Amino acid sequence: MIDVRRGTDRYPGGNGAAGIDTRHAFSFGNFYDPDNLRFGPVLAVNEETLAPGAGFDEHPHHHTEIVTWVVEGELTHRDDAGHAATVQPGDLQHLSSADGVRHVERNDGTRPLRFVQMWLAPEDPGGEPAYGIVRSVPDGGRYPLPAASAVLHVRRPAAGEVTPVPDAPRVYVHVVRGDVRLDGVELEPGDAARITGEEGLEITAGSPAELLLWEFGS
Repeated sequence: MIDVRRGTDRYPGGNGAAGIDTRHAFSFGNFYDPDNLRFGPVLAVNEETLAPGAGFDEHPHHHTEIVTWVVEGELTHRDDAGHAATVQPGDLQHLSSADGVRHVERNDGTRPLRFVQMWLAPEDPGGEPAYGIVRSVPDGGRYPLPAASAVLHVRRPAAGEVTPVPDAPRVYVHVVRGDVRLDGVELEPGDAARITGEEGLEITAGSPAELLLWEFGS
């Protein structure tokens, strides 16, 4: 089964007056849909846009694997475990909140910041918080997330190029850039596909594209 979700149908959130625009792919905060709570371990896929100087003040997380992909601009991260970093386009940030961590996310740059943030539920909650960055993830880059029995694939197909979808019980596809075709369906930036029990699928890029594909073991 392929369940396509359009970026234009995402739940709006954030705080426009504070320079924060958010688009939620799943139920989040005040936006509750009992039929759209999660997909496998995925709890949230948020598209965030922060104006220069805007950001999220210090706030807590527990028992969540938080993976962030910067699209444009620079993201400043600080947390109470002593980690501080600037995350740039093509970098992959992973914060494991475990038993609890507090962090700050800001746009301290001079141009708009856009990023995709994905929350996954760990199979075994608890433990010590952890933080890491993979810099300049290449096309075809593969990032295992054992805590959630997941693997993130980064694909950047050129126009006309065909890229295979992982054969797995569940796959989540998010289109960051470009227009692509999946099983005859056109997908644009912000669109996503939730794939269950399919094999042999391919994605064809109509223009240079950037894709995030989550592969789940169950």
